[in-house]
Amino acid sequence: MSKDQVESITAGGAIFGKLKALGVDYVFANSGTDFPPIIEGLIEARREKIDLPVPVTCPHEGAAVAMAHGYYQISGRMQSVMLHTNVGLANGAIGAINASCDHVPVMLLSGRTPVTEKGRFGARTVPIGWGQEMFDQAALVREACKWDYELRFPEQVAELFDRAWAIANSTPKGPVYLSLPREVLCERTPPKGLDTPSSMAPVVTAPEPQSLARAADLLAAAKSPLIISQRGTGSRGTFEAFGRFVDDWALPVSHYWANQLSLPLAHPMQIGEQPEELLAEADVVLVVNSLAPWWPDKVSLRDDVKVIHLGPDPLFTRTPVRNFNADVTLAGETAQALGMLMAAMEKLPRDAQAIAARRARIASLAETNRKAVIAEAEKGAGGPMSKEWVSLCVGRAIKGRKATIFHELGLPLGPLDLEDHNSFFKEPHSGGLGWGLPAALGAQLAERDRLVFATMGDGSYMFANPTACHMIAEAMELPVITLVLNNEEWGAVRTSVAGLYKGGLTSTSNDVPMTRLQPSPDFTRTAEASRAYTETVTTGDALPSALERAIRVATEDKRQVLLNILIAPTGSH
Repeated sequence: MSKDQVESITAGGAIFGKLKALGVDYVFANSGTDFPPIIEGLIEARREKIDLPVPVTCPHEGAAVAMAHGYYQISGRMQSVMLHTNVGLANGAIGAINASCDHVPVMLLSGRTPVTEKGRFGARTVPIGWGQEMFDQAALVREACKWDYELRFPEQVAELFDRAWAIANSTPKGPVYLSLPREVLCERTPPKGLDTPSSMAPVVTAPEPQSLARAADLLAAAKSPLIISQRGTGSRGTFEAFGRFVDDWALPVSHYWANQLSLPLAHPMQIGEQPEELLAEADVVLVVNSLAPWWPDKVSLRDDVKVIHLGPDPLFTRTPVRNFNADVTLAGETAQALGMLMAAMEKLPRDAQAIAARRARIASLAETNRKAVIAEAEKGAGGPMSKEWVSLCVGRAIKGRKATIFHELGLPLGPLDLEDHNSFFKEPHSGGLGWGLPAALGAQLAERDRLVFATMGDGSYMFANPTACHMIAEAMELPVITLVLNNEEWGAVRTSVAGLYKGGLTSTSNDVPMTRLQPSPDFTRTAEASRAYTETVTTGDALPSALERAIRVATEDKRQVLLNILIAPTGSH
């Protein structure tokens, strides 16, 4: 849009044009009675030939926010979510919490109940206008957002959206929120600033030079180093460089509770998800963007250990209690900060003989651990099968393909054979369930030629509002493959109880209160309502061929798929 094309535009329509200028491709929307000026303005903007993002109708707010989350994880570009007033925002709050925990920027917008009762265009017209009024609507998401405000005047659209965009994309990234009163959206605004990128640049931090030098010296001189990395390396280039770096220096890497990949799983320095043995003997530990790098009650670190934390927010300042040792902190976007650390170590001397000996030892350990994980997975091939067996089969089925797995209490990372930095995303550590399926939809929208899986427990699948998600998949032609790993229970809850009360009653009981999800619904029927291809798989030997059919339907027919896979209950006796 050129500012010379129109003299003014309704603020409700100006929003979409400004979002496009900020690089937003899609607005994931769940509309309400506060949306008339937005919808009317959107039609006006289209008629004025203004370049606009695509509005995606989402029948549930949780799906809208998670789709923006997944889209960002694949594309690296922030998207926008537009929700109804307070009740819609409340439904989207879990998604905001998840995005905040994952440092994912989202431009979160919602309507605001009209403030005026009469005498002004846009004033309240139906009883819901009184029923949805709040003293502090932004409080619903304020703790999860980096910034929040309310649009007061229509001419503020350009400047406030610029500010919101810059803050959301500043280190550490995260969601921002702007409420939109209906009366303001009904007014007209001049087009100045609506067709331009942000007038504000995001703040991108970098490690302080002295801290960077100290971290490099510590890691280079370490006799028993260890790296724990949970949230990936930040970019494809850094992922590849990191693989070479840890091999050159013989630095073991653990994917402890990882929700993104930092190394190919078959890499000789990738020791798996259990770092306790090496952690106990480590003299230097590099923690790469990890919220909880170890279980404090499960391991005792050496008294002389030095711990380096690296990431966008190394101390995770929005977490009230997090007291892991932090002798050195390197603040910055993970890709850049890690790149700077690797470059700093290139200049340092190294003990080639010690590194060679350590490399041989770690490579042997990594191979032993990987073989053990695969052997354990192969034991679960019966019926009902284990999650590990499903994971092993999926890893083999997608080998060599451009594929991504969105895991929400679905496929364990260990048995997979993944190599790409965008091949695995696990639910955020905030635990807002229902994220996996809509996040996978957002990822598929970002790269339509990518093979995308949503792998979920049966409980997580129900949390995802699957009717809404399957409708979106059909409407947007998104051939996501959904695997429901169905053990008829909340296995994570049962595991948590058994882990806290070791040797307690839960570990020997088949009837654990408040965890069973029986009788299990026929999940294939839910997906079939939106014309998905579906199968129920009951035995492990039938799974590989079912996966082949699923991949063929998704890649050739471009049709969504759901496999209902029967899994052995957790700790069954």
